[in-house]
Parts: sequence; C-alpha cells; structure tokens
Amino acid sequence: MDGSQLGVKPLPEALALARQQDLDLVEVAPMANPPVCRIMDYGKFRYEESQKAKESRRKTVHVSIKEVKFRPKIGKGDFDTKVRHMQDFLAEGHKVKVTLQFRGREMAHPELGSKILDAVLAQVGPGVKVETQARLEGRNMTMVLSPDKKAVPPPRKASDAAPDEEPAPATDA
Repeated sequence: MDGSQLGVKPLPEALALARQQDLDLVEVAPMANPPVCRIMDYGKFRYEESQKAKESRRKTVHVSIKEVKFRPKIGKGDFDTKVRHMQDFLAEGHKVKVTLQFRGREMAHPELGSKILDAVLAQVGPGVKVETQARLEGRNMTMVLSPDKKAVPPPRKASDAAPDEEPAPATDA
C-alpha cells in the first residue's frame, strides 16, 4: 500500500482488501477503539526488523574488565611494562582491575601496597577515572579504573601512515 488511511472497515472487508493485494492484515494497535490494522507483507516486515536488530547489536561496544596483578616487591621494569599494558587497555575502552597480591609477612605492610597503587595512578595519567577506590580484601588490595571519556582509537604510529601523506615537494623560488 501507499500508506494512506482507508478509514473504518469491517473485518471481512479489510481481509478481502489485503488478500486482493497478496498482503497480510496486521493489527498494530489492538487497544485503540476501533483497533488499528495495517495491510503489509508481514514476512518482509519481520525480516527487516531482525536485520535492524542484528545491525544494532553489531555496533555495540563490548567493554570488558581486564585484570593486571602486582606484588609489593615488583621491579621497576615489570612495573613499567604492566602500566603500559594498562594504558593500552584503557585506550581501547576497557576497564582495568588492578590487583595487588600480598604473601606471608607482606600483609603486615599494606601501606606498601597503597604506595604502588598510587604510583600506578600517577603513571597512568589524567585520562583515567577511579571507579572503585583501593581496598584490602583478604590478601589482595584491589582498585578498578575506567577510561575517563569515550574510547578513542589508539594513536597511529608513523610507520602506519598512509602513503599519500607525503610532504609537499620543495619548489625553486
């Protein structure tokens, strides 16, 4: 149909109109008085709706929680590597759970763990929001970080630049 309204019709007449055009009579507002129906190809309508739902699912961003584990006696190189991984995860839009594991006598010095978590925050930078403050749960101290703004694509490296982005040739003056 062209979408025009046909007015109030008895059910047998509406069904006859739909059958003449090889279409279906679909009730769209059953609670209205009188009920509202539409003449359409219902199979095609259901297919298009499923395609729209599929497309919207494809566009959603799946945010997952990545976990990075630290120890109180972590070395500088390991610390820097783990923080760099955290920055990559956050740049991709993931949340990061920072876990500090204590063993044995390390439990007597939770302030060492707090120092490490503070150093993580300082090194990660300002584009991060602390979602869950650091707290001691048994032998672990945990903190959850999330990206402060929408996930932005990671910056491109110079080697990834497109070939058409060459500098302009020098001209003789």
